[in-house]
Amino acid sequence: MKVGILGGTFNPIHNGHLAIAEEARADLDLAEVLFLPAGQPWMKSGKPILSVIHRVQMVLLAIDGRPYFKLSTIEVERQGPSYSADTITQLKTELGEASELFLIMGWDSLAQLPYWKEPLRLIKMCSLAVVCRPGYTRPDLKSLEATIPGLAKRVIFLDKPLINISATDIRHRVAEGHSIKYLVPPAVEKYIEENRLYRKR
Repeated sequence: MKVGILGGTFNPIHNGHLAIAEEARADLDLAEVLFLPAGQPWMKSGKPILSVIHRVQMVLLAIDGRPYFKLSTIEVERQGPSYSADTITQLKTELGEASELFLIMGWDSLAQLPYWKEPLRLIKMCSLAVVCRPGYTRPDLKSLEATIPGLAKRVIFLDKPLINISATDIRHRVAEGHSIKYLVPPAVEKYIEENRLYRKR
C-alpha cells in the first residue's frame, strides 16, 4: 500500500495543506494521506504554539468527508520533540514493512534536510514527495547529495500546486480582525471564530 505522510504544526491547517495532499495523492496514486500534527516541533522550539487539542481538532474538521485523508496522532502522543525519522520508523511498524511511504514536504524542508535527525535513516525508509513553495528556490539535489548520499534517488518533485497560503499570515489576519474565508475550510474558520483563537490578548 502506498501511503502519503503530511506532517506539520497545522497552526492552523489551511487549504494549501489540503491541495498539496490531494496533488500528491493523485500524482503518486496513494491509497491514503496521513496528516500528522506535530507535538513538539524541534525546529520551532521556544516559539509559542497553539494547544495540540485545538490543532488536532482543526485537522479533523478539515479532512472530514475526505475518505483518502486520515489523522494520525502518533507524534502528539509521543513524549519529547517530534523527529521524522522516529515517526517513519513507527509508521513502518504499524503499517507493515510492505507499505511504501512518501513523506510530503516543501522545498524549504528539503533544503534543511541535512540538519534533520538521521536523514540517511529517513530516506532508507521512505521517498520524499517535494512540492514547490512560493518565495523559495528549488533545492540543488547535487549539493544535498554530497551530504546525504542516495538522496536524489529518493526525491520526487511535484511542481504543482503553487498555492501561496501561509499559516503565519492566517494568524496575523485573525489577530487584525480580517477575513480568512477561502484560506481555510469553512469548518476550520468557524472553529477559530467560536474558540476565539489567534486573537490579540
